[in-house]
Amino acid sequence: MGTWTTRLCAQAAAFGLALAAAGCGDSDRVAVPPQADAPLIARAALFGEPARQNGQISPRGDRIAFLAPRDGVTNLWVVSADAMDQPRPVTDERTRGLSAYRWAADGSTLLYLQDDRGDENWRLFAVDVAGGARALTPAGLRADILGVGAADPGAVVVTLNERDRAWPDVVRIDLATGARTVLLRNTGYRSFLLDRQNNVRLGVRPTRDGGADVVAFDERGRASTLFTVPFEHALSLRLIGFEADGRSFLMLDSSGAPDAPPRDRVALWRVDAVTGARTLLGEGAGADVVDVWIDEATGAPQAFATEYLRRDWRALNADSRADLDFLERQLIGEFTVVSRSADNTRWVVLEEGPTTPPRSYLFDRAGPAGRRITSLFSHRPDLQQAALQPMAPLEITARDGLTLVAYLTLPGGADANGDARPERPLPLVLLPHDGPWSRESYGLNALHQWLANRGYAALSVNYRGSAGFGAAFLNAGNGQWGRAMQNDLLDAVQWATAQGVAEPDRVAIVGEGFGGYAALSALAFTDRFQCGASFAGPANLFAMLDVSPQAEREALYRRVADARVEVGRQTLRERSPLFHALRIRAPLLIASGLRDPRLTRAESDQLAQAVRPHGKLTYLVFPQEGRRLMRPQNRLSYLAVLEHFLGDCLAGRVEPVAASFEGAEIDVYDGAINVPGLSAFARRPAAAPAPALPQQDEDASID
Repeated sequence: MGTWTTRLCAQAAAFGLALAAAGCGDSDRVAVPPQADAPLIARAALFGEPARQNGQISPRGDRIAFLAPRDGVTNLWVVSADAMDQPRPVTDERTRGLSAYRWAADGSTLLYLQDDRGDENWRLFAVDVAGGARALTPAGLRADILGVGAADPGAVVVTLNERDRAWPDVVRIDLATGARTVLLRNTGYRSFLLDRQNNVRLGVRPTRDGGADVVAFDERGRASTLFTVPFEHALSLRLIGFEADGRSFLMLDSSGAPDAPPRDRVALWRVDAVTGARTLLGEGAGADVVDVWIDEATGAPQAFATEYLRRDWRALNADSRADLDFLERQLIGEFTVVSRSADNTRWVVLEEGPTTPPRSYLFDRAGPAGRRITSLFSHRPDLQQAALQPMAPLEITARDGLTLVAYLTLPGGADANGDARPERPLPLVLLPHDGPWSRESYGLNALHQWLANRGYAALSVNYRGSAGFGAAFLNAGNGQWGRAMQNDLLDAVQWATAQGVAEPDRVAIVGEGFGGYAALSALAFTDRFQCGASFAGPANLFAMLDVSPQAEREALYRRVADARVEVGRQTLRERSPLFHALRIRAPLLIASGLRDPRLTRAESDQLAQAVRPHGKLTYLVFPQEGRRLMRPQNRLSYLAVLEHFLGDCLAGRVEPVAASFEGAEIDVYDGAINVPGLSAFARRPAAAPAPALPQQDEDASID
């Protein structure tokens, strides 16, 4: 399984307005040399398709698969682990590239998922190492890979929503014939866990109050509740896998044992699958356990990581301690174990960091000469000589005293003494993350590097509700969309202004998903930002809840607002930017994929129609995309528009458009004249239907 690690560092003492930088002694606090005339890093170098990526070793350890362009479209390639100079493509996708795959247990079949232009109905395909892809599930259904295993190497187990679109069944699929066998009918489970023989052993069933029952299945499929995780801890629950004994499984959870004192941080547990008894294996004092090394051969845990400012790995045995020490000595950046052979002797390791472009390595753990690491490939060779900038981990204090972990990247030459503050204030771009129940982390962040190269300070903040900092921090975001969560972002801007990082009148906010919602809220409820950009950000929280998956609905009512009761509906009205869009006066860029299943075109049209008469609007729709811009032509075209938008707003550097729109599919309803070449995609805006719910409220504002 994929894992991250980092050098073990002590946190620096806080100073100023609760600012602290994390470092590994003095060596991490490197002064940035002046680079006033640093070359522009091309958008394509940061955001185009990598030359190679996502290397995974076969179960036998003899082959490596990876993703790489074939005739400009990302496809799946295979190469001998000992002859990396002779790769062969095994798929031939012509329009929409691949993004995720895995080896089957037979060691000669690769499995990958592909949706229809972003509709998130993932169809499962298999391809042999000699080539020849075949579909294993029907079009229009959603499949998710649940497991492959040596006990049944000729099959894959998936969840498939053929019988019930909301509650997918567990299905075994024969790799050779495609024959499907239902192993378990889903009667209300959001996820399942297989044992090492591919038997369905556990399920997670949402409860009526938003919590979760962990349910055990016997050999006849009969269910019994093993234990219940309360709502406050359900979002952090993660079932990892069974160990070789078949009786115990590993789990991440913050709720703790039923008869133990309440917990806050997510810890690593071994759980008896019959009695539910728990054994604590690992925990951190200041942050959640976020990842675990698992022995592919036995299912046993080897090491675990917590993450506060940076990841901190702790070995669970001497052999794993030696692995960590070896990789620490050999590699410069942060590293991740992304794939392992079935006997656990060969790993694919990814190295990257804020100033270390990603590179994959083959790690031989049991060779005749001992541990050995060999370079496989660079993911983005064009970044090897680029002027990448350090990232500073920070602590910022919110107005109510809550500590917010944040990350700041400054332009080259701006921070001569390496104290994470520029010599003079800079235009700032605030980047609220998507989720919202995820987090920002230390590492190579393409958005940060791009913005810093253009002359901006880039700031990402883990606002309350973000994952990784304990149950109390995560639940502090409940009911706080558009309020305390938004205030955390405003407090980060206030910190940046007070610390001399940001020019007060040159601040922008840019986000996607929840980050897009935060950008819309920032412009609708405050006048703090000079401009904002939202990709796939929900403007109408009623609509967002309506299209949310049924398995998530009860928890969303508690975490956002309950649309079934009047007080909840009032909250949704107050905190939906759509119903306050007349207050948006700052320049706004909105964009979305037409096939996004969680954001309707009508919602975007309604927002645009409300802003258009009095605001400076740029409005883009990508007709062949969903929640993510998968085609590189579309992704680079959006970023070209965003770069010009920020250049007009904050006066940063701008890379010429050149061929950025070549091959793109965009409908531009507003703002086409603002970017060279964009007028070719201009469309006449259609009249939008009126929002189904409340009238605009001109007086709404954030507390």
